[in-house]
Amino acid sequence: MSEWEKTMRFRVKAEVEYSARDILRLVYQALKEKGHNPVDQIVGYLLSGDPAYITSHRDARTLVRRLERDELLAELVRHYLEEEKGA
Repeated sequence: MSEWEKTMRFRVKAEVEYSARDILRLVYQALKEKGHNPVDQIVGYLLSGDPAYITSHRDARTLVRRLERDELLAELVRHYLEEEKGA
């Protein structure tokens, strides 16, 4: 039996699960590394939905598109209100 006739097994890496908080932090860091103003870029993305606001560096654009914008906004509001409550 030739090599081409054998059954081959391929293993696909499982996709890593990230929380909204993780994604925001990773995107922020990627934007910062590329010299962008991360807050302005993330706000631009959240308001417009245009992924061009997010760099593709470190797969940030792919990561941010895993979640709906309302999920990212909810995480930001939740974090902000928790900070206020703790102060």
